[in-house]
Amino acid sequence: MALIQCQFYSQVLNLCTSMTVILPEPSIIGNKSNQFPEKKYQTLYLLHGLSDDDTIWTRRTSIERYVASLRLAVVMPQVHHSFYTDMKYGNKYWTFLTKELPFLAQSFFPLSTARKDNFVAGLSMGGYGALKWALNHPEAFSAAASLSGVTDIVKRKANQPDGIFNLIFGDEELTGTEHDLFALIKKTHECEEKPIIYQCCGTEDFLYEDNLRFRKFCEEENYPLTTKFEQGSHEWGYWDQAIQEVLDWLPLNKGQ
Repeated sequence: MALIQCQFYSQVLNLCTSMTVILPEPSIIGNKSNQFPEKKYQTLYLLHGLSDDDTIWTRRTSIERYVASLRLAVVMPQVHHSFYTDMKYGNKYWTFLTKELPFLAQSFFPLSTARKDNFVAGLSMGGYGALKWALNHPEAFSAAASLSGVTDIVKRKANQPDGIFNLIFGDEELTGTEHDLFALIKKTHECEEKPIIYQCCGTEDFLYEDNLRFRKFCEEENYPLTTKFEQGSHEWGYWDQAIQEVLDWLPLNKGQ
């Protein structure tokens, strides 16, 4: 695998930023199975949590090793404390994530633009970002995964009215908006194609009850959801195992 630290200028953010990228590495030696066909790679956009950055997945897990045999590209962007949102008092990270980032990544690297070849996943804040992105843009992703994700942003904002959520959302009422995952699940009834969703959370995680409520809501709305709730807390030992299970679940073109 090739591990690339990519620094670039964002016109949306009006600043230099970074993404960490893992790319499959073909070989000129050996059998033809190592000489990849001339087609672009399936891609997983892998999102970080609130206190992290684009390097965290490679520092805290063995993600590079886990994808080595999958011919899967992994794109890990940097979004700071934005909750993957155009901030009320900050930068336009939602526009950056959903418009500029895929355009640039697909320009820089041989990544497929086909919906069936694109997936998004993340942990905690990134789990929220993954579901928010896929549910707002079901035409872009065939699958999305949330690991210990913030599934009830309305509740979280109400519990911290003067904290970081005020910087992100200001006084905006989030219920029923593009930020509200419950409303987005309902809206997908209008979609011809829905991204399949994988949701996992540890039973000792402070977000466990929120995740249970999201699962129940998806079941009531007949949304295609795979869940795994087991012992674990909000920490990297849990997520290192969970991302391996996500990779097993993704609809990858394995061996092709």
